[in-house]
Amino acid sequence: MKGFSGFPDGKLRLTAVPNLFFSDLLPIIDHLAELKVTLYAFWALTQKEGKVRYLRTADFMLDEQLMKGLGPTPTLAAETLTDALERAVARGTFLHINIEGADGATDLYFLNTEKGRSAVEGITRGEWRPGRAEDEALTLLVERPNVFVLYEQNIGPLTPLIADELRDAEQTYPVEWIEEAIQAAVENNVRKWRYVLAILERWRQEGKQDGKHRRDSEKDASRYLPEGYKP
Repeated sequence: MKGFSGFPDGKLRLTAVPNLFFSDLLPIIDHLAELKVTLYAFWALTQKEGKVRYLRTADFMLDEQLMKGLGPTPTLAAETLTDALERAVARGTFLHINIEGADGATDLYFLNTEKGRSAVEGITRGEWRPGRAEDEALTLLVERPNVFVLYEQNIGPLTPLIADELRDAEQTYPVEWIEEAIQAAVENNVRKWRYVLAILERWRQEGKQDGKHRRDSEKDASRYLPEGYKP
């Protein structure tokens, strides 16, 4: 057994580990390699830069000390790493997504945090992409989904709360309806998301019609706004 010489005197650099790891996660991890990979991720992610941090499979494999601790040979260590990552994903510690790029497929691992979940959702929705350089962080695509662009151009700044509501609206109403409802809000000089939602809900309940009837009804959309709301 290889021994440990102890921590040196003086100020040591520390790695932040969430309290929930010790109270909720550690007691249910029953695989040593999974535990090693999980703890390694807490440290490795602090070495990354940028608002959104993630690890590639290569980030784990390029760490010689980690790989030596996972198996006596490179092949066995790689197999153990793959198994440990799969266990961590299945347990919900990591979020995994596979990206197809010019250099082939790349596996990305995020911690299952609010930022990690948002990043994975952004990738699946086409809002994020891996950087071109191997060490480049994820970057936001210049082109955002039309509904987000329309909102910022016509209603106001896009906040996380509004972004969630826009996503919900996309699941409920056709995108064309959302675009037309935003246009109606602009034409009526009522640049409020609640006003747009009132139009969409009325179309859903009463049926959306094209032409003059629809445009006339849009101008009276304020009567369908929540009680006490005045545009």
